[in-house]
Amino acid sequence: MTFASRASLSTHPAPFSPSSEPALPDPQGSSRRRIALCLQYDGSAYCGWQRQPRDPSVQETLEGALAQLDRLGSAMAVAAGRTDSGVHASGQVVHFDTAGPIPAHRWPAALNGRLPASIRVRAAAAVPADWHACFSASYRRYRYCLYNARTPNLFLAPWSWHRYRLRLDEGLMRRALEGMLGRHDFAAFERAGSSRSHSVTTLQEVQVQRLGDLITVELQASGFLYGMVRLVMGQLVAVAEGRLSLETFEQRWRTRARASVKEAAPPQGLCLIRVGYPQELFPRALWYDSQPRYLLECSDAPAPWGAQLSS
Repeated sequence: MTFASRASLSTHPAPFSPSSEPALPDPQGSSRRRIALCLQYDGSAYCGWQRQPRDPSVQETLEGALAQLDRLGSAMAVAAGRTDSGVHASGQVVHFDTAGPIPAHRWPAALNGRLPASIRVRAAAAVPADWHACFSASYRRYRYCLYNARTPNLFLAPWSWHRYRLRLDEGLMRRALEGMLGRHDFAAFERAGSSRSHSVTTLQEVQVQRLGDLITVELQASGFLYGMVRLVMGQLVAVAEGRLSLETFEQRWRTRARASVKEAAPPQGLCLIRVGYPQELFPRALWYDSQPRYLLECSDAPAPWGAQLSS
């Protein structure tokens, strides 16, 4: 049976059609242009987007490829969102400044020839000098995939969280999420180490969908706190398994009870699927929703919610 639900506060952006590639003045006498990229990456081998002293990051890898193509540019890539270690992206957006002659539409092929197979540039667009991948964004959208079957599946393991003891109640998950819509202080779902000055953000849209043994949960917000989606998902699974009541779930986030939110969902089930802007930058086929959805022919569902487990 298919179960889908959606609640929303969001709006849809208009197409963006740059007529030229704007130049930025450069102190050395050359001209610099700002380019936006749409990236996909398999986060399994990386410590996250952001550059780290010892572990490989997506940012470091991309900047290395940029430096090979434009030695006069800054080779600094700025992302719309800093995904955590092991988290994937199918629609990450990045900007950088270039002083070289490569036109915007040639950057994907040029970069993909120098990047590992785990990172792909899907599209590129010239943007104004004051456009910013992070600060110009109106929303970010994440998808989390749960594999709710009794038996592990090798092909789903890198992209989902396997929960196998009980059938998850996706209706309870939906009800829990819909109560969070709007502008709130979500400090209960913020990991230690955040550099944000506050923990207030606007949750714009939520969606829960079950296709057989697979459940996808999508959250769209103006911005996300450090570790927020994985902490929310950990609590949602507890609700869906009957270990946590809807009332306690709501009480925890409304009272900002961070000490009570202990379980974070594993990173491999999480994917940044889209970043939105007031005007769309890229063709929808390359940007809007490019993470495939799996469909299993047969179900291997665990016991219904609330049932006694067999030995």
